Amino acid sequence: MFRLLSLAIIVVFAFPVNASKLLILGDSLSAGYQMPIEKAWPTLLPDVLSQKGKAVNVINASISGDTTGNGIARLPQLLTQHQPDYVLIELGANDGLRGFPPALIQNNLVQLIDMVRVSNSTPILMQIRVLPNYGKRYTEAFAALYPTVATQSNVPLLPFFLEGVISKPDWMMDDGLHPRSEAQPWIAEFVANELINHL
Repeated sequence: MFRLLSLAIIVVFAFPVNASKLLILGDSLSAGYQMPIEKAWPTLLPDVLSQKGKAVNVINASISGDTTGNGIARLPQLLTQHQPDYVLIELGANDGLRGFPPALIQNNLVQLIDMVRVSNSTPILMQIRVLPNYGKRYTEAFAALYPTVATQSNVPLLPFFLEGVISKPDWMMDDGLHPRSEAQPWIAEFVANELINHL
């Protein structure tokens, strides 16, 4: 989840004009790390949701290496440009990799949620976890901040999709951090199932 791109990867999928618009604000877990963007789960998500009866226009604004602070810097322009109905916030993994204080990450996530609401969009948060080698105290505090933010800010909290991938070694890259392209269809289905009731 290192920062490899300097510009946002924006992928817009055309749907009927009455389709809702979902902006994904994420990092390499959503940006199609080391794979063609058409294989990344956000690219596959509209078709999966369409099969479930939801027409959704997906804008993937994820950048490998982004932190919650980077998200704060980028989000205002994205909201103005795309005027999404929903924003899925998938950030925090890189904050954790850098050992940022959980309180800082929590404050940043709250700020992102507030920015989305001010723009008349609906925020949705995804749970993120870090590897256990960061120590039990840090990993538990990090994991706990997401449900705390979701409860305090009254936003939906989606489960962390990587937990369903990491147990399958063939689906993970050698770095142990990123899912391979083979895992992307499963992730798209997982996210669609968790997301659909909030759209």
